[in-house]
Amino acid sequence: MAHTRISTYWPPDIDPTKAPIAFGERALPKLKEELQSPELLTRQRALKALTDLVHDPEFAYQAIHIGFLDSLKLLLLDEDNTVRQSTTEVFSILAAHNVGRNGFLHSEVIVPLSKLLDDPVDACRRNVHRAFELLSEFPDGSAGLVEAQLIAQFVLKLKTELEEIQELILDTLHFCLREEASQALNAGAVTVLKEKLSHSSVPIRNKAARALMGIMVPLEGKNKACEEGVIPLLVQLLKDKDAEVRANAAGALMNATITTKGKYAALHAEAITALLPLVDDQLSKVRLNAIKALTMMSEASAGRKILLEHVNKLRGRLNDPSEAVKRATEILIQVIQWKP
Repeated sequence: MAHTRISTYWPPDIDPTKAPIAFGERALPKLKEELQSPELLTRQRALKALTDLVHDPEFAYQAIHIGFLDSLKLLLLDEDNTVRQSTTEVFSILAAHNVGRNGFLHSEVIVPLSKLLDDPVDACRRNVHRAFELLSEFPDGSAGLVEAQLIAQFVLKLKTELEEIQELILDTLHFCLREEASQALNAGAVTVLKEKLSHSSVPIRNKAARALMGIMVPLEGKNKACEEGVIPLLVQLLKDKDAEVRANAAGALMNATITTKGKYAALHAEAITALLPLVDDQLSKVRLNAIKALTMMSEASAGRKILLEHVNKLRGRLNDPSEAVKRATEILIQVIQWKP
């Protein structure tokens, strides 16, 4: 005879860590109510369910439209580590959507989120920096980070954070430096980035060189780089095994050598000798940046004198498959052969 038995186990398709999702249009409003619950487990499960939903751009749009961001901002202050971690994860996912980035600015999320830059939980800080990095790729987002006066904090965090978080910070700085460089310069970014040029991690060396390229766009950045002795380190990176590192090191030298001080600092560090082999590099970006850096240095009489002996080698790049490299080579040869 058959008996009715109720299992003590969850059905295989139900995750007990997630809140059950209501049907249809009621799904997100129900989760929003649960986020405000005094019950810790209810908040945790609602956040877990929400994390899965907002990967979908349609759900992300709906969540922002019905005011989830204000509820999530309050949860950033929650005493529970899991709640804060899940909340910052939701923010990092939303930041990947255009509607999310716009929502961050409209709902003034940047400052509340920045309060977790010192959170004791590594995952929370990682999620915050990932959200800021994604936001910074959006011009209004990088402007918002600069306006919130966060650049100095990012620079300081480069000294203490985990390597994977440092990479996110360097990416964020790269985009924010396009907006303006004064905050970074005032925070001593050149000194900090200089130290990262010798880091054992290829991505960190690469991104530090790229950030220096950006910080040396204004004159103050160029002068500071010369004073801090950055140029000899950039010359060393021209021999790095990684092509992207070589490209960004050459690009940073290109910006540094616009000034007379930069030109002679590079000449003293024997930058021309290190740059010439890069003219034939496999990566077109390396070739282009190297040729442009050589052009800057050939404007100095000492640089032109050295490069006159290598004009035939440089002419080989007049047939380069990259139009940008060909044009840059034409300009370089004209500058080298210029006579007063």
